[in-house]
Amino acid sequence: MFAEERRMKIIEMIKKGESVKVSELTKRFNVSESTIRRDLVELERSGKILRTHGGAVSKSINKLEATFLEKQDKYAEEKDRIGRIAASQIEDGDTIIIDSGTTTYYISKYLKAKDITIITNSIVLTYELANREDIEVINTGGTIRINTKAQVGPITERTIKQFRVNKTFLGANGLSIKYGVTTPTLDEAVIKQAMIDATSQVYLLVDESKFSQVYSSVICSLDELDYIITNNERPEEEVEYYEKCGIKVLT
Repeated sequence: MFAEERRMKIIEMIKKGESVKVSELTKRFNVSESTIRRDLVELERSGKILRTHGGAVSKSINKLEATFLEKQDKYAEEKDRIGRIAASQIEDGDTIIIDSGTTTYYISKYLKAKDITIITNSIVLTYELANREDIEVINTGGTIRINTKAQVGPITERTIKQFRVNKTFLGANGLSIKYGVTTPTLDEAVIKQAMIDATSQVYLLVDESKFSQVYSSVICSLDELDYIITNNERPEEEVEYYEKCGIKVLT
């Protein structure tokens, strides 16, 4: 197969939303990794793709945002496992921030720590935890976004800035080695940035569908994360890169 034909097929795969990894492409086209890497470099130079660590994604940045209900049913089992791991990181007496989102919501199902304080901009999570006598829940207030049920805006940001917490548990729409942690909406990105500034340790909760995804609003770079919690083991070279950034991957 000629290089041009192979590159066209790679573009077709990306347009269809298929996962494009160097290791998988070498097997599919029966060529070396260096050959595939040259293909991806050439495709990026021509403006057709964005290279990521170990693969590539579409050149077009994601702008669409699903609603809370649409996201709630997607990867439910995976999010449940992620929530269980996250809850295990919370200790008695902790003061924590839990971001709004369908993945972070699952933390509430497995909370066993006592005498903890939870600050959240999630109206769904606030309602879920309101009857727990062993948890103090502080809702940030703010403007409620219809799509995500998250509270955003200056009221939310001002409330978060009044606290210093042990741990923050964040959700996100995209995680890219090249472009960092992203989300479709600037209002939510600003609130997530405030949550990061208020904490000693940052946990990012993302299922496998969020990796190599890029959205328009940047939340933070990788070096601002302490932990990534996900449902499946990541490729070894990817985990090594995270470790160089000071990030521990929990699965």
